[in-house]
Amino acid sequence: MKKRDKIIYWIATLWLSLGMLSTGIVQLIPLEAEADKMSDLGYPMYFLTIIGIWKLLGIIAVLIPKYPILKEWAYAGFFFLMTGAIFTHYAVGDVAMEYFGPGLLLVLTILSWYFRPANRKFSSTQI
Repeated sequence: MKKRDKIIYWIATLWLSLGMLSTGIVQLIPLEAEADKMSDLGYPMYFLTIIGIWKLLGIIAVLIPKYPILKEWAYAGFFFLMTGAIFTHYAVGDVAMEYFGPGLLLVLTILSWYFRPANRKFSSTQI
């Protein structure tokens, strides 16, 4: 792996982890503003807890060594969460600024997944 790729991987992964950590914590804390936003988006309140827990578990899966299949699931979960957030904001007609957070986290997810080292990738020989 090239040094440049390793640097890109770690920068993207650390920013992705910080973004998912901060939004996951906010979703687990019962803040009125978050509850109002989820209501505006049409989701039930318990969805905040589910998403917050998924994000925290995903961070752990991406950062710990080994377990490449678990990492694949975590990256897929982040991808689905962020694309779902983008499409939800679009569906309710939110302003463009609402797309920035999930859009940035989506880009970081893709970069982190694409540039991950070989020992963090899943291959069919590991089954």
